[in-house]
Amino acid sequence: MSTATPQVSGKLFGLFCLASYLLSLSYGSTFLLSLLIGSRGGNEHDAGSVISAAMLSTFAAVIASGHLSDWLGAARSIALFGVLLVVASLGFALTPGFGHLLLFFGLLLGLGWGVFYTLGPIIVANLVTPAQRAKYFALLSGSMMTGIGSGPLLGRAASALGFPVTAAFYLAALASLIGVLLFWRLGSQLSKAPSSTAVAARISWRSTARVLSSRAVFPIIMVGLGGCVFGGLSSFQTSYASSRSLDYSLFFFGFMGAAISSRLLIAGFVVKRDPFRASCLLSALMMGSIAMFAFVVDSGLSYVLAAMMLGVGYGLTYSVINGLAANEAPNGTTSQALLLFSLSYFIGVFGFPLLAGKIIVEQGMTTLLLTVLAVALLNWLITLGRLVWRRVVNVETLQQA
Repeated sequence: MSTATPQVSGKLFGLFCLASYLLSLSYGSTFLLSLLIGSRGGNEHDAGSVISAAMLSTFAAVIASGHLSDWLGAARSIALFGVLLVVASLGFALTPGFGHLLLFFGLLLGLGWGVFYTLGPIIVANLVTPAQRAKYFALLSGSMMTGIGSGPLLGRAASALGFPVTAAFYLAALASLIGVLLFWRLGSQLSKAPSSTAVAARISWRSTARVLSSRAVFPIIMVGLGGCVFGGLSSFQTSYASSRSLDYSLFFFGFMGAAISSRLLIAGFVVKRDPFRASCLLSALMMGSIAMFAFVVDSGLSYVLAAMMLGVGYGLTYSVINGLAANEAPNGTTSQALLLFSLSYFIGVFGFPLLAGKIIVEQGMTTLLLTVLAVALLNWLITLGRLVWRRVVNVETLQQA
């Protein structure tokens, strides 16, 4: 593989990030489902069921996305399945009450979001060299997380203007439609861009076994645990804020602001550091933010600070371990490792809300926060274990030398 740095057009990558932001609004709006379903007589468990329905369809999306990418191209595949995000957002807004139809739209959301979230990083991996991946993954994930965070803010703005919460879902559908059109246009432009790799994106049992038997398995596990933390907190943030008489928009303002600013100001520094040390430190910061949500938050200021800590810790950790998953995968399996990385994330971010909603209804919000804290602790222990193991191996190597 050539070590030359591909000249990626800034305008092209900027358009790619804009399209990613617009599509991400549809997923961000699902954080309002608890509020929407509650207004229709449901509870957090019902909302968790709808969100977790997406987990089932993401399995199909991840498996099929590689074949779609090889057939249509990654950008065109995203555009095609992005239409499902538009339909899902409209379905959430238009469906009266709570029933199986909402579960159906949850499945559509999982298909659309699964293809987009899986193929987006693969596009980046094929555009830049391994040394550049962490930086460009940070830019991509920053665009996506900004869109995710903007979704709930649309709901808060709608409420402030006297509109129902469904207005946020209509706006998310419109934004996603524009994103679909942009990705379709990007299809031909990205195919002409210089590529650092030329590997197939399809996943197989053999490639899965190779990836999971390599060191890439650790970031893949970590992203699943991080997905549990993010999905558990964000999906029921409206319920958390209500239980403490706070404004849920403060969480998303703080989270999104921290995620964006950390990428603009310190992401370039972080991705050049030791990824093992960086992921350990950032995972500890994420764990500290959850402890704040559980034991400290009692005002708007402490609420925003906890959200900002989560934005920096979770946001930058994701970028670091995304690069580790790609770079620690065996030769020729980078795309497959990223597919498994996405699948693990989906299991956490879509699967955990079902359990989280049940915990809230039966045990209360405090129990959920303690559960999420335990998950974050396990995530941090993995990073600590990798650091300790590397030190032991280095000492043994020096002794043998």
